[in-house]
Amino acid sequence: MRRSKAGALLLSLLAAQPMVPARGAEPARRSAAELMDVLMWNREPVGGPFSLVDHAGHRRTEADFRGKLLLVYFGYTSCPDICPTDLMEIARALTLLGAEAETVQPLFITLDPERDTVAHLAEYVPNFSPRLVGLTGEPAAIRAAADAYRVFFETGTGANGDRTIDHSAFIYLMDRSGAYLGFFPPGTSAERMLTIIRPHLIPRLGDPAP
Repeated sequence: MRRSKAGALLLSLLAAQPMVPARGAEPARRSAAELMDVLMWNREPVGGPFSLVDHAGHRRTEADFRGKLLLVYFGYTSCPDICPTDLMEIARALTLLGAEAETVQPLFITLDPERDTVAHLAEYVPNFSPRLVGLTGEPAAIRAAADAYRVFFETGTGANGDRTIDHSAFIYLMDRSGAYLGFFPPGTSAERMLTIIRPHLIPRLGDPAP
């Protein structure tokens, strides 16, 4: 996707109807290409309820962050390059926003809950920003959150035998009510993020209070 078209992706999905799987059926895992198609063309709702544990050990749900714009990022702490690079750009965007950053909440949701424990996240997330909230939880809860955000991920084994996770690496922008506004592709600069975020910094009539 060309970054010059990122603004065109910031379309509301409030009118979209969720797809409900058959009762008791396990939803089929879709490919990265299929999920990318969903995000590019807003074919399905993105985002939704979650119940996870933050890096301070507190149970957190999506309702805790109502009233703020969200930058939601899925990754894992052992990710060698893409995750730390994107998290640094998110942190830099908050720095550039200055006092306005109080209206924006960044979330880092791990895709590797077995290794990314509360204690490990507590050491990891402050390396980027004191405002960043790291979230982990039971594998089923992580999978549910990832599915809600149309995140592709699968585990594998690297050349040295280490556990690896192939995953999509989008930064999701959500409005104050938790509705999807759009995404930033991997490698998006802080400056580019701000061109999209700034128009949403002023609360609209009816937005929930933080």
